[in-house]
Amino acid sequence: MNDAFITAINTQYATVNWIDVISDNMTNVYTPGFKEKKVNFKTFLSGAVTDDYDKNMGQGKSTPGTSKNNVFLEGNGFFLTKTAEGKSVYTRLGEFDFDGEGVYRAKNGNTVQGYILNDKGEIMQGTKPISADLYQETALKGGALDVPTTNIKMWIDPNNGKYLGKYDEYEIKNDGTIVGKAESGKKVVPLYRITTRNFHNSAGLYEYKDGQFLETDESGKPLLGCGEIRSGLIELSNADFKGNISYYQMAKLQMEVVNKLISANKDLLQQAMQMITSS
Repeated sequence: MNDAFITAINTQYATVNWIDVISDNMTNVYTPGFKEKKVNFKTFLSGAVTDDYDKNMGQGKSTPGTSKNNVFLEGNGFFLTKTAEGKSVYTRLGEFDFDGEGVYRAKNGNTVQGYILNDKGEIMQGTKPISADLYQETALKGGALDVPTTNIKMWIDPNNGKYLGKYDEYEIKNDGTIVGKAESGKKVVPLYRITTRNFHNSAGLYEYKDGQFLETDESGKPLLGCGEIRSGLIELSNADFKGNISYYQMAKLQMEVVNKLISANKDLLQQAMQMITSS
């Protein structure tokens, strides 16, 4: 027969971890880019124990950002950023802006990656263009193209105040294309396209910092992303407040039952000790 006291202790420990995760989800309901955690349990003869947790990689709601240069990715996928050392970091939080040197960066300083475009809006792979149709078809099929990315830079010429020396302003289109505008908007030239990536198993990505993910063997290699990009918005948390309230009520009830079981076992143990000492 299994020891009821050990079973109760193990279940109590698992429930404490469950409540901690629920509390973290509820605390971050309005945190931009936060991904909800889902606790897993393993059940043994000696009681339930927590078996780590999964990330809910689903899309959160959009909310106005702090800059027109912030971007929201509608659909599956991630923005590709790079650290100063060149490490690829994937994120859903498009809280990006141009720094004083015109480099497009994430709030943590990582550079946002993009493709260089020709004047037709085609992605350049070295000296050869890749047609938009080929890129889109490959992305929809969940494939990959070996296309180099670059830092996006919209340098302002100090002599005339124009972007890249000749554009009065710029705009981020819904496909992630950054266009330069001149001649009162009559001249529109595609310059960069913001890079997005996807994974067959995005839940397998490793979150090494909040909202920042690294590729793993479990996630698989990055594929082309095909989501729609909306400027001036960022993604909120995808944590379900009502759902987590329900989980909390379940966990609270489970904790009450377990505590009563532990208390009853302690009373039985004390009675047994008293019987032994009095005999």
